[in-house]
Amino acid sequence: MKDPEIEKVGTVPDAVRAVLAAIGEDPDREGLSATPVRVERMLKEICSGYGKDLGQIVNGAIFSEASDSMVLIRQVEFYSLCEHHLLPFYGFVHFAYIPNGRIIGLSKIPRIIDMFARRLQVQERFTNQIINAVEDILQPKGCAIQVDASHLCAMMRGVRKDQVRLTTTEYSGVFKEDSSLRTEFLQQLRPRLDASRNTYTSEGC
Repeated sequence: MKDPEIEKVGTVPDAVRAVLAAIGEDPDREGLSATPVRVERMLKEICSGYGKDLGQIVNGAIFSEASDSMVLIRQVEFYSLCEHHLLPFYGFVHFAYIPNGRIIGLSKIPRIIDMFARRLQVQERFTNQIINAVEDILQPKGCAIQVDASHLCAMMRGVRKDQVRLTTTEYSGVFKEDSSLRTEFLQQLRPRLDASRNTYTSEGC
């Protein structure tokens, strides 16, 4: 059953025009007349993760391999929208797994991250979705993930603290059981601020 409020608003451009009018703007003025359509295109792009699934992304790129060393991919950048205020949050995902006879193609974990990032999110759920997806498709001995992000809902509004970062971490399998593996994972993510670029880099392998 359709929500009558949604029916009343109609399309995304209609809704954007209503929002512009509600905040005191003129949706028909030159600078805003095309904004509703632009917003619709933007939302389709940055929320495109709803139209994807794991099978489509992995596309068979799982290979037999006897290695049982930690596989670590660091600083996978992501951009998402907080579902509470529809403001961006963005940062880096660091992900590791211990193979259990199989490995996954190098590009696939960033693509999985991007699939979940391009949905309305909260960081805690985003973190769990990534690790659960890799667990499901690869059945590794264990996984570890850390997500470090800045949230514009805390920077532009509310507490207005532009240096606030949220870090979420999750472990499974041998990472949950073996503290030395967790330590090894975290040590390789020890950040340092590169003043010349004003971005975070990591020391380690």
